[in-house]
Parts: sequence; structure tokens; C-alpha cells
Amino acid sequence: MKSSFRPMLVNGPFQDPALYVALRWQGDALLFDLGRIDRLSPGHCLRLSYVCVSHTHMDHFMGFDQLLRLTLPRDRELTFCGPPGLIDNIRGKLAGYTWNLTASYTLALTVVERHDDRLVRARFRASTGFASEPLPDVVAPPHALVDTDAFHIATTTLDHRIPCLAFRVSERRHLNVRTDVLAARALRPGAWLAALKHAVRAGDDHARIALPNGESIPASVLARDLIQDQRGQQIAYVVDTRFDPDNGRRVVELARDVDLLYAEARFLDVDRDEAEKRHHLTARQSGFLARVAGARRLEVFHFSPRYQGMAQAFHAEAQAEFRGETRLEETESWVAELADAARSDERDRRVAGDARS
Repeated sequence: MKSSFRPMLVNGPFQDPALYVALRWQGDALLFDLGRIDRLSPGHCLRLSYVCVSHTHMDHFMGFDQLLRLTLPRDRELTFCGPPGLIDNIRGKLAGYTWNLTASYTLALTVVERHDDRLVRARFRASTGFASEPLPDVVAPPHALVDTDAFHIATTTLDHRIPCLAFRVSERRHLNVRTDVLAARALRPGAWLAALKHAVRAGDDHARIALPNGESIPASVLARDLIQDQRGQQIAYVVDTRFDPDNGRRVVELARDVDLLYAEARFLDVDRDEAEKRHHLTARQSGFLARVAGARRLEVFHFSPRYQGMAQAFHAEAQAEFRGETRLEETESWVAELADAARSDERDRRVAGDARS
């Protein structure tokens, strides 16, 4: 089955980071980071349902005003997710304008901050002049951020001298019904198929599914013949972080086995000392993290303007490390330890998977 995700970088690799992910069948979209978004059409912007902000440096957040201007007169609910402090940042943005003519407007903004053990939330409604309305905190397991019927978003906190979130968006599993089996058994499609899929997603093998012919069969028995279970697409987004043991481990855990990793590459590796001072990754470092995480594809972006005209050098350096033609783990002991730990974890997961099957 084709993925419902259609990702695209909004800007060129030397410009502000922003990743737009259209949801093919849901009709809405996600945005990761909110720098300049001039290249997004109003139609693209009005499809947005969630905006995930890694941190609020200007090149990741200055597009908030443009997005607000486009959505203000619309009947929309828009959710912003980010690190601690995002509520105050958005409250400050909204306080810079006068809202005496918006009482009839229905736009509502919900802001969600990821804290250590919970999600802290607030709402801002145009009808009240965007006065801040605290919402109850939600106790949440580590890394959880957004959970919907179509996708979920996980996050981890990286060090950029301030907390900077990286994100992983995952489709729900594709549960495809084998129509040939339905026909062979003379079973008519109906609500029972939705009940079967719900039981499979919930892992409820013993749930009994009532069939149109009056039979009642355990979900596990039906699913074995009727359901083709496929993993949904997974995309990770990593920006503005220093290459060190803690950040490296967090990136590898987040991006484990993703189909596509979008990773910053602010500097070429010849300037790795500058990258370390500024808490950014080099192209080679991004390639190493993608390879060790087992990502299927790597897309690097967010290049420093000092290298204007050298985009190919970034792609070549990142891909050489990603393919294993160069091996960063041969340069530092902690890098080798991270690679070894990732390989060990992969072996353990394969053994556990074989045991389950």
C-alpha cells in the first residue's frame, strides 16, 4: 500500500528549515519547523493541523506571523507543539497585535509543550482576543507528543545550548483486507471488518468477531487469513544539535529504522570544530547517525550560507558516510561505542522478533 505521507522541504538547503508533510488521504498536513514559509501556498498552509517547532530561534519560528495571518479568518483549529517555553513564545507573538475586531472569528490555537513527564497545554482563541487559557496537563510517557487515528508523533530533546526537539512521525499500520479470501468464503464487507481491524491494532487476539453469516470467530483466527499487516511509513526530523554521546544516542534511538531521515548538516566536516562550538552537525556526522540508526534514506539540509554554491559537497560527504565508504567510528572511541551499541541493539531486536514469530 502506498504511504499517506508526502513530505517536502519548503525551502532550499541554504534557507530556513521547514518540512511539510501532506497526508494524502486525510486532506490535512503537518509542518516541522516554522522559519520562512513564503514558498508555501495559502492552500498548503490552510491544510495544516499540527505544527511542530524544534525551538524558537528566528530561523525556525519567524513564519508564525504569516501562518497566523492566513488562518485568522478561517474556521480552523491549529495545534503547535514544541519545547518548554513555547506557550510564552506564542503568547508574546500574539500580544504584539490588537484584536478588537475578532470577536466573531472561530480560529483556535492549542499549544503543547513537551516536558519530562507530561504535556503542558494552553489555548488561544481569536474570539477572546487570544487571551491565554490554561488547559489541564496530560501525563505522558517519554517521547510521546501527538497520537491520532492516522499517525503519531514522537520526540526527543537534544542539546543546542537550549532544549531542541527532534521528531519522528509514524503512520499507523496498514491493515489490508484480502478480498480474494472474502470472496472465497462468501463474506460480505461490513462493520465487522472495522471491528476486526480495531482488535488487531489493540492486540486483542481473543476478541470475538460476529460475521454476517452468524458465526463468531476469534480475531486472531480471522486476521491470520484475512489481514495483510504492513508497517506504515516513518519519517524523522533532526536539526540544530551538537555531535556528542548523549545527543548521538538520542538521535539514533529516535531515527531507528525510519524510512527517511531529514537531518541538518550545517557545516562540512573540515569545519567540525566550528560545528561543535555552534552546537550543529556536519554533513559527515549526519551521515553517520543515519547509518547507525538504520535509516533507509537520508536527506541533509540546513547548510550554512558560507558554503553557498557547494551543496553537492554536503550531499557527497553525507552519502559517503551513510553508505559506509567513510567510517566516522574509526576516529573517536565514543563514536565507535555508539555504533557498537546500535549494532547490539539491532541484533537483540532481531532475536526478539524471531522468537515472537
